[in-house]
Amino acid sequence: MSRRCTICNKKSMVATIRKKLRGQYNPTGKKRKYPNLQWVYLPNGKRVKACTKCIKAMGKN
Repeated sequence: MSRRCTICNKKSMVATIRKKLRGQYNPTGKKRKYPNLQWVYLPNGKRVKACTKCIKAMGKN
């Protein structure tokens, strides 16, 4: 199962981690960040994984 929102196609991203050491930033590597995906039922009865931003937008309609 892919870690991707089926509604908006939001997927993972790579973020750089910077630690401050003696007044200067020390690049310590990269970390992958994933979207907050939840199982949700669409109005047509289909069950999909959607990000919480899309779930919140669906609730406003």
